[in-house]
Amino acid sequence: MPLLSRHSLFAAGFRMLAAARTDRWLGPLTRGRGVILTFHHVRPAAFGAFAPNRLLEITPGFLDATLRTLRAEGFDIVPLDEVPSRLAAPGMKPFAALTFDDGYRDNVEHAAPVLRRHAAPWTLFVTTDFAEGRGRLWWLELERAIARLERVGLTVGGEALDLPSRTVAEKRNAFAAIYWRLRAGPEDVLLATIARLAESAGGVPEEMVRSLCLGWDEIAELARDPAVAVGAHTVTHPMLAKHDEARARREIADSKAIVEAKLGRPVRHLAYPVGDPTSAGPREFRLAREAGFATAVTTRPGHVFPAHAQHLHALPRISVNGLFQSEAALKSLLSGVPFLAVNRGRRVNVT
Repeated sequence: MPLLSRHSLFAAGFRMLAAARTDRWLGPLTRGRGVILTFHHVRPAAFGAFAPNRLLEITPGFLDATLRTLRAEGFDIVPLDEVPSRLAAPGMKPFAALTFDDGYRDNVEHAAPVLRRHAAPWTLFVTTDFAEGRGRLWWLELERAIARLERVGLTVGGEALDLPSRTVAEKRNAFAAIYWRLRAGPEDVLLATIARLAESAGGVPEEMVRSLCLGWDEIAELARDPAVAVGAHTVTHPMLAKHDEARARREIADSKAIVEAKLGRPVRHLAYPVGDPTSAGPREFRLAREAGFATAVTTRPGHVFPAHAQHLHALPRISVNGLFQSEAALKSLLSGVPFLAVNRGRRVNVT
């Protein structure tokens, strides 16, 4: 099924849940103790018709609407530091913790003013190489390359691909074909393949990182705000489960040490890059615990239940998706109802 068709079905499903008021009668069973929300970019909409990473960005207006909806729906907005104690305290209002991944400059320019206006605490997860002005935003590199090219030729896993890329539809198909093939294989192959493609399209990866990501001085200035916690998001943003244990351990432990040294304060929280089961699993959960993190968050979708108190290094999150910037979608996600099917009835998924 084409990507846009799936998104249309999801949007229709959110509207149906809202119309049936399913969140009202089923929500008390599915909402759990609270929710940890994931954000990436927050900036005014400026994308064209070809924007495959659009799901990773919302507008400042929708962030404002999200915060207003959270409070209207009875959620306390709390820092990540409070999550363990909230899990152990029955009878309290549901909580929401706000997390922003990768360390993008638009989080300061466009998200921070909205969050400050609502007196909302939040956590910024920093990839240390990005803060140094190096590293690979490979998913954005791929988008930019395909946007510039009229034909995409490359080899993935021994399979030669020669894909037209003139129209918007062709570009969407080319992106999906390349992205998912590369995601399924070794990360070094993914990075090398996209680097070659970006070079052929006239792109320079480091320029993208320096343009989009906060530097250490900017992060240090932001960290002076008592409402902001800075967490670790590894050194190079790898899909940890694709690498051996020594590499995964270094990425987790070194990122903690680097952020602490740069900011002069303890770092208590970790976000696993990509964060799905193919990127972070039981080994990574153990490594985060051994590194001394109080919590670590995945992108496995779901609400947080009392049983997660025993799995603080495998906490689920819900992505506030840029393709579904509507009140109906947000209320459905906050109810927890959509995750009954996604998680096959399980409240805790740490395998």
